[in-house]
Amino acid sequence: QVQLVESGGGLVQAGGSLRLSCAASGRTFSRYNMGWFRQSPGKEREFVAAIRWSGGSTTYADSVKGRFTASRDNAENMYLQMNSLKPEDTAVYYCAAGWGAFSGSRETEYHYWGQGTQVTVSS
Repeated sequence: QVQLVESGGGLVQAGGSLRLSCAASGRTFSRYNMGWFRQSPGKEREFVAAIRWSGGSTTYADSVKGRFTASRDNAENMYLQMNSLKPEDTAVYYCAAGWGAFSGSRETEYHYWGQGTQVTVSS
């Protein structure tokens, strides 16, 4: 059974940092593109960051560029380092995996999703 499990969420003050992890299991994800999305109360889920499986290129939402860094290791793990956090970064963060054409930001590119981890940034 394919599973993506996020961890590392929590409560942090504005200006602080968190590192989210996404552990994949059930199949080999080394050839999958991986992405991070988030959803705040009352808002639609939005793209945050993504890593292409081939070459490891990354893409980010404008709102997080320069503050967030997505990475993955040679195993089945992906990370999102979040620095200089703002109250507007408060959301449930989801990791996702998919194959095929890569833009990174389209939800339709992803075939597997985690359950999410809550990030709360206090002002």
